[in-house]
Amino acid sequence: MIGGPDRGRRAAALRLARLVALVTPLALLGGAYIGQFAFGLFPCEMCWWQRYAHFTALGLALVALVLRESRAIVGLAAFAIAVSGAIGAFHAGVEYRWWQGFTACTSTAAAGDDPLAAIMNAPLVRCDTAPWDLLGVSLAGWNFLFSGAAALAIVILLLRSRETGIREMGR
Repeated sequence: MIGGPDRGRRAAALRLARLVALVTPLALLGGAYIGQFAFGLFPCEMCWWQRYAHFTALGLALVALVLRESRAIVGLAAFAIAVSGAIGAFHAGVEYRWWQGFTACTSTAAAGDDPLAAIMNAPLVRCDTAPWDLLGVSLAGWNFLFSGAAALAIVILLLRSRETGIREMGR
C-alpha cells in the first residue's frame, strides 16, 4: 500500500494544524470583541497590535483551508499567532510594571455628529493598566499563554505532518 498508515497520520496532523491555526485567532479575537462590546473593556494600542497579528493569522488560516498544499501557509499562521503571543507577553510585562512600554495610552472615539466631542468624551485606555484579570493574569497574559501554546502545537503538528518515518527510511 502506497503511503500506508503513516500517510494517514501525516494528513491528520496537517488537518489538525489547520484547525488549530483557524480556531485560535477566531476564539481569541471573539473573546476580545465580547470583552470590548459586552463588558466595556476597550483595547489599548498594544491590544490592537495583538489583534492585528491574529487578524493576519485568521486570514492565513482561511487561505490554508482552501489550498491543498498549505503547510507553509499554516506555518505563517503559526508565526502570526506567536507574534501576537510575544506582543501579549511584552504587554503583560508593561501591565505588571516589569518594564516600560512604548506607549503610555490611547483612546477610542465613537463616530458621531460632533467629532471633537466624541474625542473629548472617549475613554482613555492605558497600556500599563490591566482592565481585567483572571487568577492574577491579565488579558494580555492570557493571550501570551494561549497563543504561545497554540503556535507551539501547530509547529509540532506541522513537523509530524512532514515526517517520512524512520521505519520507512531504514527499508
